[in-house]
Amino acid sequence: MDGTILVADDDRTIRTVLTQALTRAGCKVHATSSLMTLMRWVEEGKGDLVISDVIMPDGNGLDALPRISKMRPGLPVIVISAQNTIMTAIQAAEAEAFDYLPKPFDLPDLMKRSAKALDQKRRAPKVVVPAREAGDDLPLVGRTPAMQALYRLVARVMNTELAVLVTGESGTGKSLIARAIHDFSDRRTLPFVVAQAADLAGIDGPATLLSKARGGSIVFDEVADYDADTQARVVRMLDMLGDKAPRVMATSQTDLAGRMEAGLFRQDLYYRLGGVTLHVPSLRERVEDIPLLAEHFLTKGERDLGTVRRLSQGASDLVRAYSWPGNVRQLENTIRRLLVTASETEIARTEVEQVLGQQPSPEPMAGVGAGDKLSASVARHLKRYFDLHGGQLPPAGVYQRILREVELPLIEIALDATAGNQAKCADLLGINRNTLRKKITDLDIRVTRRRKLM
Repeated sequence: MDGTILVADDDRTIRTVLTQALTRAGCKVHATSSLMTLMRWVEEGKGDLVISDVIMPDGNGLDALPRISKMRPGLPVIVISAQNTIMTAIQAAEAEAFDYLPKPFDLPDLMKRSAKALDQKRRAPKVVVPAREAGDDLPLVGRTPAMQALYRLVARVMNTELAVLVTGESGTGKSLIARAIHDFSDRRTLPFVVAQAADLAGIDGPATLLSKARGGSIVFDEVADYDADTQARVVRMLDMLGDKAPRVMATSQTDLAGRMEAGLFRQDLYYRLGGVTLHVPSLRERVEDIPLLAEHFLTKGERDLGTVRRLSQGASDLVRAYSWPGNVRQLENTIRRLLVTASETEIARTEVEQVLGQQPSPEPMAGVGAGDKLSASVARHLKRYFDLHGGQLPPAGVYQRILREVELPLIEIALDATAGNQAKCADLLGINRNTLRKKITDLDIRVTRRRKLM
């Protein structure tokens, strides 16, 4: 890797680390804590790549990108920022940044992106994004790789014509992603319509929806729940779309591919809706974002309710360790309750325990059943098992314990299906009869021979 790289960051440690790493890689580096100095270097023609922070003592790095582009067309800029929201990623795309990385960033990853930036010109098309207030209300907050990848994908697809399918568990923020795609796209001044199955009923249902959308965006909410008749209506509706068609999006907390394979979801509808699939991770998949989200909701509560609260260390540890089966929605509701019920400015761990103890048991995920793959169900069970240990590892011997949990019901059900005939059961399972007998003994399974009536 060779070239001259301009680094702008008010954090001396970051400047030092980047200077050392890039120099070792064969680059020349000019580092500064001043945006004004960076702009002077750019104007003087220095640098083959810019790596810049967003919030600088004398300005905003994102605001400077259009000026850099005007002065030096083709000069790539990598934005690094501690502002880990979807807005930063979208604004970076709007300003034609070559790439965007959240802080804290992975140094080898940044080095790879820097090498790529030096090897090619920017290819990202310019997109126009409406101005937003700094205190954006969308709780799409996260610095984990999964969320950052989602932000980048949203920025890339928001001004395309591709249909978008947003998947994820209940409460993860699927509808917020769909809304963000609309609000930051060229269609933002046009209607945003969310369609439920009931909205498609009747002869005039689809036509009414299209009339409301008027070339904006239409979202088929939880499309996996649509019955066969409603699915057919959606297919016919999409086939009738003309030149001024709305942007089509859909949300689903169920594995649509699995339902399609099980014959529960139309294949033609699946392929019409799945132009681009965006998966919104559960909180279990991005534990590091939980403190950020909790702080976001505390700040929002202070603004909305005028109540100043903060989590004690014990309360914060418990919030981070909890499994949050209801995901972001459950976390937000919990924080709002604590804002009202907490007796002191600092929320105690016992107060969090009390609120969480009053939470209703989560409903089973929609679609879990005939159309759900066994591996997906097992994966959810295993994630839940690990989450219940509050950030600690389970006791040793997980492999054998899990196998026993699966083996026991499998053999019991197989024995029941073969009316207790061990020879038939062994053949059904595809194992040796002696192996089956040993497992029956080891697992303490009671075998009852009977005549099978079927």
